[in-house]
Amino acid sequence: MRVLFHHLAPFSLTHGGVQVQILQTRAALEALGVEIDFLRWWDGEQQADLIHFFGRAPVHLVRTAQQKGIKVVVADLLTEQGSRPRFRLWLQRITRMILRRAVPPLTSALNWDSYRLADACVALTHWESNLMTELFGALPAKTHVVPNGVEEVFLNSQVTERGRWLVCTATITERKRIVELAQAAVMAATPLWVIGRPYSESDPYASRFEELARQNASVLRYEGAISDRAKLAQVYRQARGFVLLSAMESLSLSALEAAAGECPLLLSDLPWARTVFEQNAWYCSVRQSTAATATVLRKFYDAAPALKPPPKPMTWRDVGAQLKALYEELLGKKVGD
Repeated sequence: MRVLFHHLAPFSLTHGGVQVQILQTRAALEALGVEIDFLRWWDGEQQADLIHFFGRAPVHLVRTAQQKGIKVVVADLLTEQGSRPRFRLWLQRITRMILRRAVPPLTSALNWDSYRLADACVALTHWESNLMTELFGALPAKTHVVPNGVEEVFLNSQVTERGRWLVCTATITERKRIVELAQAAVMAATPLWVIGRPYSESDPYASRFEELARQNASVLRYEGAISDRAKLAQVYRQARGFVLLSAMESLSLSALEAAAGECPLLLSDLPWARTVFEQNAWYCSVRQSTAATATVLRKFYDAAPALKPPPKPMTWRDVGAQLKALYEELLGKKVGD
């Protein structure tokens, strides 16, 4: 079984959860005996049984691959759609139906049909699985939920005494609302350690946060990213709690890693978080004032030591096993055939 991974955004130009997801998924599948390679657009001799596309696949790629007898799995992150209020999702669904009938070339250019045409669609949560079927016409029988996993280093980290810092691990960008969270932490006099880096050192939003951290060093701690995974696992073990108040999210890897370290969670009150963690986390609206957020943050800080830890997430090997089973089902053969 030969599987090709494909993704349109170069890792050299961006960083974050998608890169971790792809690389960890590849490693897990290879450990289970699946032959994985990245699609080489310049290689006319490259062979494959299946293409696993991370993102919304171009319709022409899906059709061309299937014409050559290659199965296609579409694994998209519906980050923006999954964070919209229900009335906007309803409007989007109606708009898609109207445009598909009135302006077929436009809907073709938007690649909406790739979900329907793919041999299988993979979502990270049941919420996004429903969106694939309701918004984009994916067939329910061909839609599967395979969440992200975490590395063993997070699951096997040593229990230790928790400290005074809440931790937020995220890219320093508007979507993650780091400045807004930091402002609330200052207002609530709640110690917050932000771990991460911006996409660009010249980004004005990141500069605002760094200046805020310098001005409030007794409350805000910022030393950049932590690349050592074992060290990061211990940070989660020592943290008083984990906070992520993104405006949009799919399935946060950092939230899963914190959960693996039994760290109490305060998350955006969005469907992805409610779907995955249910009653095992605290939630905060991302549409309220800084003062209201500060109130929730302080209450969480005070309550965190007595909170029940969230359930343990899956390992990447578990993720690989689920995808391997899906590949075998689509191809009608076992790995090694």
